[in-house]
Amino acid sequence: MQAAEWAGPLAGVKVLDLSLMVAGPYTTTLLGDLGAEIWKVEPPWGDGTRSMAPYVNGESHYFIAINRNKKSLAVDLKQPRGAQVIRDLVRRADVLVENFRPGVMDALGLDYGTLAELNPRLIYCSITGFGTDSPLRDKPSYDIVTQALSGAMSVNGDPDGPPQKIGLPLGDLVGGIYGSLGVVAALFERQAGSGGGRHIDLSLVDGMLGMLGYFAQIYFVTGKNPGRAGSKHPAFSPYGSYPTADGHIVIACLTETFWANFAKALEHPDLLDDPRFTVNEARLKNRDALDAEVSAVMRRRPMAEWQAILEAHDVPHAPILGVGEALEQPHARARDMVVTADHPRAGTLRMVGRPIKYVGMPQRPLDPPPMFGEHTRQILAEELGYAEEVINALEQDGTINRQQ
Repeated sequence: MQAAEWAGPLAGVKVLDLSLMVAGPYTTTLLGDLGAEIWKVEPPWGDGTRSMAPYVNGESHYFIAINRNKKSLAVDLKQPRGAQVIRDLVRRADVLVENFRPGVMDALGLDYGTLAELNPRLIYCSITGFGTDSPLRDKPSYDIVTQALSGAMSVNGDPDGPPQKIGLPLGDLVGGIYGSLGVVAALFERQAGSGGGRHIDLSLVDGMLGMLGYFAQIYFVTGKNPGRAGSKHPAFSPYGSYPTADGHIVIACLTETFWANFAKALEHPDLLDDPRFTVNEARLKNRDALDAEVSAVMRRRPMAEWQAILEAHDVPHAPILGVGEALEQPHARARDMVVTADHPRAGTLRMVGRPIKYVGMPQRPLDPPPMFGEHTRQILAEELGYAEEVINALEQDGTINRQQ
């Protein structure tokens, strides 16, 4: 196989994606990035992200962002014949991903127990706000709810300000990261010899709790809630955002070596002998004084000069880029993190590329996100062998390809 034809390590894996909005679709986007074939099943009104402005020739930026490399089927699951279409597809699928509230799939007759009888090898990933056995299981949940309940918001923001939501929808995106990891692990287990499927029960709050890392350990060790530190670090100094003459730059001195390098870059080696700043523990106690001295020096030069100086002294640093600047920087170009794809309606799209690379085996180009119901007839014919008259009847009675 030529490298340009390689779909990825999950080539041949078929994923039935019943999920909507962000967490589930991001899961299947990552699986698609790795080469899996994604059958995205949308209700008659389409995925909710299709209706979020701004648009490109009627196609939503939001839907485009998290639905590349997929095929869209429009199927009404509430219709008995629609649910039967899903059951038929399950027989052909390796993985099913859904993010309905607990109980919805049971009511549709599409729960794991029922579908596992049709396909014992099925890996079934349920993504919900709280999981199947939480006392909160029936509550609605969105990204900001997840961030609030996980403690993530409590440590985000300036020390003297209110808690802030993390700008990225991390509560949802974490679901995609853990969801795809859980699926890949279950596929490995099945391939390694178990031969059977699994039901993955993924809670978005669990995912964010799992991301607390050292913040959780601060609480376990001290019994106290970690506070907000803005862009600073609770365990290291100097660390954070500092002003220059024409912008802000971040500095990260996580070792004594980097601190020594930074003091020399500032042309203030005397700071190394100041008893307030000699070791990290002292610098943390006197953080405000140190930050004031650092800021006063850094304001004297423009960003470009500081970048050259800090580079020469091997100090971890970076300018704070806007989203556009980040996507246009040389690193993003060199790593193929911005790619293009031709969409039948929106034209040539620029999209974020695959974050996972395989040395010596570049994957084939990404496909654009699908139009609503674009592949319904194709998949029902090619995968299920439905005759044309059967597909026509499903379309005429509104079971498939109906758009409200």
